[in-house]
Amino acid sequence: MAATIHVIARYVAKAGKEEQLQAALLAAVAPTRRELGCYQYDLLVNRTDPGDLCLVERWDDEQALDEHGHTPHIRALRSAITDLVEAPPDVRRYALA
Repeated sequence: MAATIHVIARYVAKAGKEEQLQAALLAAVAPTRRELGCYQYDLLVNRTDPGDLCLVERWDDEQALDEHGHTPHIRALRSAITDLVEAPPDVRRYALA
């Protein structure tokens, strides 16, 4: 049986682009939650720094996560955030110890 994959994806907005980045990330939440193999997909915002955002994800397996990366809403998200972030997102995959 495949192990559940946990993902932490951190985004840092350019100054003045915080609300636009949050809106772009939120637009991907509902369609992602409907994907097969998605157990959790939540957007978190740092309470003291609104330009520091994080997606917390939990997937059935690597295949479900890989398929997620090829969906139209995630391809659109990647395009939409190019000019909104300081650097590419820091995306890390984890498994239970």
